[in-house]
Amino acid sequence: MDGKAAWCDNVFVERLWRSVRYEEVYLSAHASIAEARAGLGRYQTFYNGRRPHSSLGSRTLDQACFAQALVLAAA
Repeated sequence: MDGKAAWCDNVFVERLWRSVRYEEVYLSAHASIAEARAGLGRYQTFYNGRRPHSSLGSRTLDQACFAQALVLAAA
């Protein structure tokens, strides 16, 4: 991540992990590694499929990505 646009990638990753920490990790008391992995999997499904994002016009990531894929496929 030392290329020309590496800072853009870093901003995305840092914001994602901030959301994961504050919305899942800090709010859950997992008793085991397996339970923590299951919780992170549930959060990832929520983050991609049900959590609206203000930068996407209150759409979910799935809605934004699949809509763009359909537009590209139609072209």
